[in-house]
Amino acid sequence: MLSPEELLAGSALTYEVVVPVDVLQPGGSEPIGARHGNTVRLRPLTVSDLQIISRASKENDVLLAALMVQRALVEPTMTVAQVSAAHAGLVEYLLGEVNRISGISGSTEETLAAREAPLVKAAFVLAQEFGWTPQQVAELTLGQVLLHLQMLKEKSRS
Repeated sequence: MLSPEELLAGSALTYEVVVPVDVLQPGGSEPIGARHGNTVRLRPLTVSDLQIISRASKENDVLLAALMVQRALVEPTMTVAQVSAAHAGLVEYLLGEVNRISGISGSTEETLAAREAPLVKAAFVLAQEFGWTPQQVAELTLGQVLLHLQMLKEKSRS
């Protein structure tokens, strides 16, 4: 069996993501990436991040995307205002990468639904079932939460 530390290890990882030149400068003639480099460093979002983002972005999908990207960006660090000022294609690309490394799959609508109350309930169930502290549960990525819930579902069937 995996230990809580092993299960939580994924939330501490960072990933270097290459941003394609055509995403950085759509329709541009000079490739920015050749001059400045075109990688960013991202970290997976945790349950705690999603709870904060959910509260801050109530009914504002544009702010939701900007907050998700801003929270995940390790390098370069950017403010929410800076992320919001970036062109839509870049934010969309980075959001897709944030979702991928965070274990979030599915449509935007499914992602929006995942930030609501069921996520809070899931965190409570995981804390009870695995004996984790609220801090440990808050550090889980959404993908890890879904995996553990699936494990509990399969265990209850046995």
